[in-house]
Amino acid sequence: MSTTVTGPATDPALFDLVTGIDEVVSRLDDERAITAAVADLLQSALDRGIDLPASVTTPGEDRYVMYPLHVDPAGRFSIASAVWDVGQGTPVHGHETWGVVGIHSGAEHEVSFAKPRTPGVPLEQDGEEQWGAGSVTVCCTTDDDVHQVFCDGDEPCVGIHVYGADIGTLERRSYAPETGEVSWFVSRWTPPVSS
Repeated sequence: MSTTVTGPATDPALFDLVTGIDEVVSRLDDERAITAAVADLLQSALDRGIDLPASVTTPGEDRYVMYPLHVDPAGRFSIASAVWDVGQGTPVHGHETWGVVGIHSGAEHEVSFAKPRTPGVPLEQDGEEQWGAGSVTVCCTTDDDVHQVFCDGDEPCVGIHVYGADIGTLERRSYAPETGEVSWFVSRWTPPVSS
C-alpha cells in the first residue's frame, strides 16, 4: 500500500508531520539524527493536536492493529496508528529499522530487551517504561530494537508510530524471550474501519 489513507489531506498537523519527515529523510542519513528530528516533529504534531477518526482508532477484537496513516511512495518511511485495546499487547519483537512513537491517547507499557548477539540465548530485559498521552520516544534503531508493548490502563491505547520503512510489509523478528528462539513475521496493515 503506498497511498495516504487518512489524515494528510484532512488534518493539518498530520500533513505537516508528513511533510517534515519527508524533508528529514531526504536530508539526513544517520539514524540517530533522523530519529531525533522525527521525535521533535512528532512531539510538535501531538502538542498541536492530531485529529484521528474512529476508522483508524478502533481496537481490534483479538489483537492489536496497525492502520496506515501515510506510506511514503518510495518506502522511506511510514506512519501508523497502532491501537491496543485494554489487555492487549504484542509479542517480543524487533523492527529492522528506526522508529519513533508518540502516544495519541491512552497509555502504553513498554518492556525493552537487549538485542541478542548470539542466537538461541535467553533475552535480557534492560528497561521498562510507561508512556502517557503526549509522550514521544525513539522506540528503535536498527541496532537496538527489541521490545514488547501493552495497553496500560482502562482505555485503549492509540499510538502514532513512524518507521523508516513500510512497516506493513517489512519482515521482522519475533523472539521467545525465555529461549531466544527467533521467528519471522510481517505486521500487515489493517484496513481502516468503515463507518
